Amino acid sequence: MADDAIKQRSNQLAPELVAWRRQLHQHPELGYDVHETAAFVESRLRELGLETRTGIAENGVVGLLRAESPEGPAVLLRADMDALPIQEVSGREYGSKVPDRMHACGHDGHMAMLLGAATLLSERRDSLKRDVVLCFQPAEEGGAGGQRMVEEGVLDLVETGAVYALHLWSLWEAGTVHVRPGPMMAAVDEFSARIVGRGGHAAQPHDNIDPIVAGAQAVNALQSIVSRNVDPMESAVVTVGAFNAGSATNIIPDQAELKGTMRSFTDEVRELLRRRVPEVLEGAARTAGCSLEFEMLCGYPAVVNDARAVEIVRREATAAVGEANVNEPAPMACAEDFSFFLNERPGAFIMVGAGNRKKGIDAPHHSPRFDIDESALPRGAELLARLALSPDQP
Repeated sequence: MADDAIKQRSNQLAPELVAWRRQLHQHPELGYDVHETAAFVESRLRELGLETRTGIAENGVVGLLRAESPEGPAVLLRADMDALPIQEVSGREYGSKVPDRMHACGHDGHMAMLLGAATLLSERRDSLKRDVVLCFQPAEEGGAGGQRMVEEGVLDLVETGAVYALHLWSLWEAGTVHVRPGPMMAAVDEFSARIVGRGGHAAQPHDNIDPIVAGAQAVNALQSIVSRNVDPMESAVVTVGAFNAGSATNIIPDQAELKGTMRSFTDEVRELLRRRVPEVLEGAARTAGCSLEFEMLCGYPAVVNDARAVEIVRREATAAVGEANVNEPAPMACAEDFSFFLNERPGAFIMVGAGNRKKGIDAPHHSPRFDIDESALPRGAELLARLALSPDQP
């Protein structure tokens, strides 16, 4: 298949890609409750004549496109479906019609691009050397939908080899692709701690045990984990995002609550943070005479790209956007549950630029002003199709 043929067809699909993206944008759904979204996706896949499987991870949808004579394991392409509990700014013709819900992370575009790739590939069945699994996943935003889809057998519907996913990124200009070997995004874990003291009158601190003082010491001490326990050549983040205690100026409360996040890129650093955070909190509490109640909430593993898969992405991205527009970014401390796929199969997580400063499309992800330059959609669909058609895979 000639390069210009797939690019030309991708460009011809642009109006449909935009229409799909806007339809999905106007009807956002959260977490696993993506019933209408899943029905929309399944309908489009059936129109293309694909085998479909539903009900994986509650509302996940899979389209299977089979090669006539497969020459290797299938390629899986994944898009996430869920939105965020955010009220979108008003005035957009294609704005969310659901109060306090918004596609503020580009998942509407991810689905449109994967549906575009499904269209391109279904028109080229004779060129397929491998089966293609088109995976539409719920609950990426904190619900670990990727983990459930893997656990419920999405990689075993057919023998699956390489796995790929795209993520639109509004802070990079449309027409660019960004990918790196090794760690691409961080592992994330969260903690919740309750420091329990003994409350009383603020004018008589000697008769009480002040959990606020212990909490303040704990916040400071937690910062020493990265600076003094983590190898300077490694990266990590420990952030306290919530500190709640007390209700009045003249009352020492019984307890203080802290909540925070930990980010890391290797298993070794992740385990170190999981060990040191409760140790530091326990030490701060005991020093002040308080007790500690602690809970660790284990999140997503790090997104680690296969080096060979990244070589393939670079080659196919060069055909899609030009070599000058294919970049290698620094690792990002954000987290993504495509990591559960990459823990099981070689592949790559790829960022596709979707910003346009001249058009005012530069708001960060998870912002009420978030938007994408829709010119990125045909390039993303093209890249996904090229990856599935690539004769060599890791």
